[in-house]
Formats: sequence, structure tokens, C-alpha cells
Amino acid sequence: MVKIEVISRTKGLKGLSTDELAIGEPTSELIKLISEANRNISIDRLRVTIKDVGSRKVSQIPLDPKISIAESAGIPDDAQEITLYVKDLGPQIAWRTVFLVEYLGPLLIHPVFYHLTSIYSGLDVAHTQTQQLAYVIVLLHFLKRELETVYVHKFSSSTMPLFNIFKNSSHYWILSGFNLAYFIYAPQNPSFKSSWLTKTLFHVNDLPSYLNYTLFFAWLAAEIANFKCHLITSNLRKSDGEGYVIPYGFFFKYVSFPNYFFETLAWFIFAVLTGNWTAYVFLVVAGGQMLIWAIQKHKKYLKLFGDDYKKLKRTSMIPYVI
Repeated sequence: MVKIEVISRTKGLKGLSTDELAIGEPTSELIKLISEANRNISIDRLRVTIKDVGSRKVSQIPLDPKISIAESAGIPDDAQEITLYVKDLGPQIAWRTVFLVEYLGPLLIHPVFYHLTSIYSGLDVAHTQTQQLAYVIVLLHFLKRELETVYVHKFSSSTMPLFNIFKNSSHYWILSGFNLAYFIYAPQNPSFKSSWLTKTLFHVNDLPSYLNYTLFFAWLAAEIANFKCHLITSNLRKSDGEGYVIPYGFFFKYVSFPNYFFETLAWFIFAVLTGNWTAYVFLVVAGGQMLIWAIQKHKKYLKLFGDDYKKLKRTSMIPYVI
């Protein structure tokens, strides 16, 4: 047995001193003891860390609940005493719930602006072919995301802070919800677009039908490719979402995260189809965020798998570029 001293980093949360655990036991067992000492507070709220002695600044390294205390803390198996820290992360919410709420926003908002045409100064809106296709694209995309959340995606963490549901949802409910819907489904007749400003804000392309449908089927191909990437990664992981395995095949031959590449490509096609400024704003914000995630996760893969991953010569998200 090892003497473990757990110091609380949150006011009102009790620390713990115990010698009941072997250092080879999972960190989750220690978290259970801390929970019991604090009136059975949810274990999802508790994050146990150890000081990073190799860092120039005082920082904390989170311990992985799924592996042993020794391995997670990076200490030898024969250690006799260890000092850890615990923090209350606050109320939590399931990742799956957050995703479902995020994607629900556009599914509710777009039909309102598309069908309730009286929103636009009481004018009757006869939607153009481009607007009709844009509407179908948005509904299909977010319906796909909802179904993937329920049936395909596996989550390595069960919860996230409750506040994140508001922060994350604002991206989808505002940028891809209200912002896209209000400006893209507006009347395209001259009586509504009577000034330079309204012409600019509410501009939607009026492309030939063959070009509209070419772009639509190109978008559909990107969405199918994105779905295939999700299936490949989902099938690699256990039912509980634990563990990381190197994915192979399809577009994984070129990049670490082709799902981000194809989703960004899909929104690029949507922007070209509509020609509206809101579509390009969403493309830049969403694509930029996915690129940041891809770069961060790519570095994690390189660290996790070492030379086995380096020799694959994959870029993060865009083939041969980054």
C-alpha cells in the first residue's frame, strides 16, 4: 500500500488521506473514495491531478481514471508516498446530450425562416432553386449529425461542464441557425432588395440549374465521405469509447482527420452555392476551429504512437498542406 495525500483545490471540497489503495489500482478507485468523503458527489465532477515538476510554471497534470494511479501519475510502482490534488469541476452534462442540443438549433430555426415568410416585412417569399437546395442541405446535414450522435459516435469522456452547453450551442444556434436562415431565405425580388445594403446582406446566387445540382451532389459526396470517416473511427473504438487506435484506409491515407476535411469541404460548397456572406463567415469560423482541433489531435497522435505514426507521413487535415 501507498500513502496518498489528496489536497483539495476547491473551497468546500474535502481532501483525503488514505493508505487503503495499492498504487497499481485504477485512479477511478481513488476518485470513488474522494466522492464518498464528500457526500457522494458525482465522480464526473472530480478531477485528480499531480504537479508537473518539469514545467517552469506551476501546472497540474490530470490523472486518467481508467489506468493505474502509478501509470497515470507517472511515478514508480514502489513509491511509498504521493501527493495529489482534486478539483470540483462543477455541474456536468453528458457529451451526447450537448451534441443533440447543439444540432437541434438549426433544425428548429431554419424551418421558421423558410416557411414563415411574413417575417420579412409581410412579403410573400417565392423561394428560388438555390434557396430550396440550401434549405435541404442544412436540414440533411444536421439530421445526419443528430443520427450520428445517437448511433455512431462514441465518447471518451462521459460528461463536460454544464455551462458548455450554452457556449457550444451558441455556435450552432446563432451562426449556422439564425444567421444563415435569416439572410439566405429572404425574398429575392427587387421590392425587398431596394438598397445597396439589402442587396449585399441578402444576396443569394442565381446559378443555372445544372450548376446548382452539380454543387448539390458535390456537397452530398462530401457528406457521405464525412460519414464514412466517422464509421471507420467509431468501429475502431470499444463500446465505451476507451482507447485510441490508428485508423487506416480511405482518406486516412493522407490526413489524420479527414472527417474535418470533408465537413469543411461541404460547407465550402454550401458557401459557393449560396454566395451569401453568412455562409462564408460560418465556413471560416467552423473550418478554422476544425483545423485547430485537427492540428492539436495530430500532435497528440504523434506523441501517443511515436515512430509508428510519423512514418505514415500524414498531415493534420488538408492533404499535403497542413
